[in-house]
Amino acid sequence: MDGLAEMGLIRENFDLGLVGRMKEDGYESRSGSDNFEGASGDDEDAAADGPPKKKKYHRHTPRQIQELESFFKECPHPDEKQRTELSRRLGLESKQIKFWFQNRRTQMKTRLERHENLILRQEYDKLRAENDLLKQAMTSPICNSCGGPAVPGEISYEGHQLKIENARLKDELSRICALTNKFLGWPLSSSASPIPSQGLNSNLELAVGRNGFGGLNNAGNTLPMEFDFGDGDMMPLMKPMANEIHYDRSAFVDVALAAMDELIKMAQMDNPLWIRGLDGGMETLNLEEYRRTFSSCIGIKPSCYTTEATRENGLVFLRSMALVETLMDANRWAEMFPCMISRAATIDVLSSGTGVTRDNALQVMDAEFQVLSPLVPVRQVRFVRFCKQHSEGVWAVVDVSIDAIQDGANSQMFPNCRRLPSGCVIQDMDNKYSKIAWVEHSEYDDSAVHHLLRPLLSSGFGFGAHRWVATLQRQCDCLAVLMSPDIPGEDNTGITPAGRKSILKLAQRMTYNFCAGVCASSVHKWDKLSVGNVGEDVRVMTRKNINDPGEPHGVVLSAATSVWIPITQQRLFDFLRDERMRSQWDILSNGGPMQEMVNVAKGPGHGNCVSLLRGSAINANENNMLILQETWCDASGALVVYAPVDVSSMSVVMNGGDSAYVALLPSGFAILPGISPSYHGGQCNSNGPLGKPDIDGSISSGCLVTVGFQILVNSIPTAKLTEESVETVNNLISCTIQKIKAALTVT
Repeated sequence: MDGLAEMGLIRENFDLGLVGRMKEDGYESRSGSDNFEGASGDDEDAAADGPPKKKKYHRHTPRQIQELESFFKECPHPDEKQRTELSRRLGLESKQIKFWFQNRRTQMKTRLERHENLILRQEYDKLRAENDLLKQAMTSPICNSCGGPAVPGEISYEGHQLKIENARLKDELSRICALTNKFLGWPLSSSASPIPSQGLNSNLELAVGRNGFGGLNNAGNTLPMEFDFGDGDMMPLMKPMANEIHYDRSAFVDVALAAMDELIKMAQMDNPLWIRGLDGGMETLNLEEYRRTFSSCIGIKPSCYTTEATRENGLVFLRSMALVETLMDANRWAEMFPCMISRAATIDVLSSGTGVTRDNALQVMDAEFQVLSPLVPVRQVRFVRFCKQHSEGVWAVVDVSIDAIQDGANSQMFPNCRRLPSGCVIQDMDNKYSKIAWVEHSEYDDSAVHHLLRPLLSSGFGFGAHRWVATLQRQCDCLAVLMSPDIPGEDNTGITPAGRKSILKLAQRMTYNFCAGVCASSVHKWDKLSVGNVGEDVRVMTRKNINDPGEPHGVVLSAATSVWIPITQQRLFDFLRDERMRSQWDILSNGGPMQEMVNVAKGPGHGNCVSLLRGSAINANENNMLILQETWCDASGALVVYAPVDVSSMSVVMNGGDSAYVALLPSGFAILPGISPSYHGGQCNSNGPLGKPDIDGSISSGCLVTVGFQILVNSIPTAKLTEESVETVNNLISCTIQKIKAALTVT
């Protein structure tokens, strides 16, 4: 048995992920507490060519060592600003501080290697002892049947050798599987002895404390989840966008570790990397400073791409463990952000985590990101998502695109966007809240974006971090209300708790289908129509429903457009959700007043609710129709979605019945932040920060509104679509917009 060869094999696997990536070159010295005066590694090389000189050592005082050790525990990789502050405080030169930290990191690395070498030596001694026992057994074979000495000739010497070699190979395979599980982070099965995955072992011991987050010692204590997010059946499963996936998994591990490193630093660094708007608003990235600080982990940006990067901090009423579980589950993640994610799917799980937690979980995902406007293409992205617990109650989840590191066959699968290290750092607070630092960083092709929406995207309002945080805060507030014993509302007479749940689930499906129709995601198979008398800013699509019980059977026509209206978001939202004003723009109201029958609150504020409206009826048939409506408003925008429903179906739902069989065709309005078409926003550069238009319209005094309608044009699925039907829905959009402008005296 060749023990030395095995030792080399183990060593190769050990070096792959044990120590990790040191961000600065280690500097060898006698100890971490003394340094050469004014000497560096290059100086030593230069001195080797000349006459030897006596080196002058400087030993730090106990107080200096204590200060340095304390700072090292918090931040083993200080930047230049931090080193300058330490040198001033301790009376040392900046290069002495730099060399001390280099030496201290080298010491930690050396101690870790010694410990691992000791473990490997013990394993080597064990294998050698087993080898000696096998050799001894070969010299005196024993019969398995009788227990006596084996008769010579029963088995040949070659047979003994083959059995021993087989046992050795099985043992070697098992150990390779264990090393793969430990250092690469995905399971490799072994029929000889399956070994559970140990998860990724990274060295991301970075200090997040500069941005208010705690220390980063690894701790595996789990926290109870605060909320139950449901069964996740609202979001249909997303099929992979390629039949077969070919990639180098070890490369994904490298990219995930580098992305996590970058996310932590971007979450903690402030000016000059991040510059806040002139009005104290949203933080945007200084691209020149970013290029000087980081190197791209997914390759060079294509020349035709535009960069958008934002950061946002906030508090959410949700514990870190519950939020991590939501982010790592594709369906629950999409349900948490229904107006931002049209579809999501987990393609491959490289590591499910350590133990029962998501620590070191790594998976490949597909997602479609959307802005609620037909003038902005859906962004399809394939990325790896890596989750890491840095200390008790401190987690980080990072995404990074992987198109650039796949083979040529898949490199152009998602041509319009790529996701640079983006994600969030989460820290539990003492009051059941969590502190969130969210970073969004993408590069995209804006040539397919309508000129009306380009300012929205370039300013960071379209897909920016503030939109993710605002949506998360609103959803968590909604969960807190739903978890309370009594759901507040204006008039819930006769509705059971099960009925409230059914109404909210029906409204969730209504909103989800509205977003899918406006953005033309792959949730439904839409066929885009080009009709001569329909403007280029109006997207008209059609599809056939044959067997979906949640929609009327037949040919469904969808039309949507986005327009600029010079009134504030709040004023337009209040006007559209007010049932007393509905007759001024909604043809379903028949020109009469609407009455609110039911109101189920979904969060703080009067506008975040699901309501049931009844209109004045002209004939007996229309008296059987109600309007289900959901409204909400936050810093990311506002939404008013409604759909006609019949009285009998809603009676079943209000009594707790199944809402999946209620046929809905939603229509409504999505109000986007007030970015004027004349606004030319963008990322910050060395020239200074750019101004940011506020939600209340302090710069633009207006907003973008998306109007969308879905109507049943024929109850026979095989029927052909007529031009009259297209003209009808196009006129409906134009008429609605004109009525809104007239009611608000907009010219």
